Amino acid sequence: MAKWWTLVAVCVATFMLLLDITVVNVALPYIERDLGSSFEDLQWVVDAYTLTLAAFLLTAGSVGDRIGRRSVFLVGLAVFTAASALCGLAGSPLMLNLARGLQGVGGSMMFATSLALLASAYSGRDRGTAIGIWGATIGGAVAVGPLIGGVLTEWIGWQAIFYVNLPIGIYAIAVTMRRVAESRDPQASGADWLGTVTFSAALFLLVYGLIRGNAENWGGAIVACLVAAGLLLVAFVVAERRVAHPMFDLTLFRKPSFGGASIAAFVLSGSMFAMFLYLTLWVQNILGYSALEAGLRFLPITLVSFVIAPASGKLAETLGVRWFLAGGLAAVGIGLLLMHGVAPGDDWTALLAGFLVAGAGIGLTNPALATAAIGVVEPRRSGMASGINSTFRQVGVATGIAVWGAIFQHVVSSRFLQEAAAAHLQRPPGVSGRVADFVSFGGAQKTGNATLIRVAERSFDAGLNHILMIAAVVALVGAALCALLVRPADFVAHAPAAAPVAAEV
Repeated sequence: MAKWWTLVAVCVATFMLLLDITVVNVALPYIERDLGSSFEDLQWVVDAYTLTLAAFLLTAGSVGDRIGRRSVFLVGLAVFTAASALCGLAGSPLMLNLARGLQGVGGSMMFATSLALLASAYSGRDRGTAIGIWGATIGGAVAVGPLIGGVLTEWIGWQAIFYVNLPIGIYAIAVTMRRVAESRDPQASGADWLGTVTFSAALFLLVYGLIRGNAENWGGAIVACLVAAGLLLVAFVVAERRVAHPMFDLTLFRKPSFGGASIAAFVLSGSMFAMFLYLTLWVQNILGYSALEAGLRFLPITLVSFVIAPASGKLAETLGVRWFLAGGLAAVGIGLLLMHGVAPGDDWTALLAGFLVAGAGIGLTNPALATAAIGVVEPRRSGMASGINSTFRQVGVATGIAVWGAIFQHVVSSRFLQEAAAAHLQRPPGVSGRVADFVSFGGAQKTGNATLIRVAERSFDAGLNHILMIAAVVALVGAALCALLVRPADFVAHAPAAAPVAAEV
């Protein structure tokens, strides 16, 4: 019976940490109004979490193998729960984003050790059952995230999306302390701190440069950040090639299929999941829907992916993952193309066809992605392979949000200033230097000026359509690369099934 308590603790923690990736989107407009956030601040609300989650995921796994997975899992729970309280108490965008970064650190500890705790507690058929339940928990967190976020934000306040973690986290800590057994890897090596420092610093500078680029006019400081990020990535690669036990085993990429799976993880997150921030702003700030109404309107994409994923996982193992990866990403690309073309006067249903097709693409891709990530390595290296794949997912979200934001702000600002000048509109007070903020946060709607509202809506739609088109191209290119790189010959016959993690984001 004790082993089932391990499953309870792991599932509760996993649900909580993945919910915090999806639940926050519908709350962003409320956070902006309450804290006076800028557009950049909202990008960091998501990116601070995903960046630290990505940066420390592999290191947390290595530390857990060495000093004890239960111990690292417990520390992660405590850090995540405390950081959630700090998020709810935040009185400024800076405090919120720092707390979100701390949440990501705790989340990396929980996520990195969850599957290892299950693997050590179960064997045989019970292990498959436990991992299947864990995978269903992941899918459930993704599916209900927007709805839960909408309910909590509208009925209680945006702080509730963070405070709800407190009783859940405390319960998970109590169960872990009393019921979960410790496990270690007696042959585990030390953590790769040089790799951790160079990798996390490179990611931070890259995302910071992209997010701040428009505000700084892409001047010398921004160029320096981007160059430094590139140099640090080179240093990271050199370090990983030289250390005895790297956190990021580059030899795995000798098999093209592993490279294809990594590309798929990055592209899926960067093209689709990173787009939710901008779609949310359109649905809530331009169309005027509340958080709950927005959460309900995002359900089609998550529910379709949740329903399709289990069947897709079984078929991918039978028919081969290449065409599920390529076909799923192609469907995501087509879905993004179907969303493209929104115009003033459109309702949210303009996105519905794209939501359904993209949701089907997510459901097709995720099971095959998990299979490809660990199916090309021998079982002893599956933890490293899975960790790298999860890292690519989070890096995809973080960099996707930053890149789309840079393009979006530029297009929105240029279009608004051009059309406002042509219509001889006087720039409203406070807009100077923050045009994208004014448009994206519904500032024109608050003025009651019909002409200004139309100009703002056309500007926002132009920016959204621009990034939807580019993201669609990225997804389609990713589909083509997966079709070329993923080869049946690369897979080892005894690789474990990966359907349980089908709905991971």
